Amino acid sequence: MSESWIIDDFAAAFDQFEAAMQVVPTSDLIKAGCIQYFEFTFELAWKSVKILGEKSGLEPCGSPKSCLKMAFAQGWIDDEPFWLDMLEARNRMSHTYHAKDALQVYDRLSHFLRPMRTLLAALRTA
Repeated sequence: MSESWIIDDFAAAFDQFEAAMQVVPTSDLIKAGCIQYFEFTFELAWKSVKILGEKSGLEPCGSPKSCLKMAFAQGWIDDEPFWLDMLEARNRMSHTYHAKDALQVYDRLSHFLRPMRTLLAALRTA
C-alpha cells in the first residue's frame, strides 16, 4: 500500500484546521473545536514523518519527539524547538481537564499553521 494516504489525511486535517481558524471565535465551543483540529492535525503530521521516514529507509522513530528530530535532520521542518513547543501544547491539551488552561492554547494556534503547511509541502516532495 502506498504511503500517500497518510499525506492525504494530513492535508485534509490541515485544511480543516486552517478553515476552523478562520471562524470568529464567538464562544469557547468554537475555540475548543479549533484545539481539537490542531490536536488531530498534529498527530497526522508526526505520523506522516514516521511513515515517510521508514519508507525512505531512515531509522524508525517511535515517538513524536524522535520523529520531529528526524524531520529536522531531513530538512522537512526548519525550526525544531518550535515543533517541540507544538508537541508540548498537544500534550498539555491531551492531559488537561481544565478548560481555562486548554483555552489558553487557542491564542497560539494561528502560529502553528505556517510550520504545518511547510511540513506538508516538504513531505509531498519527499
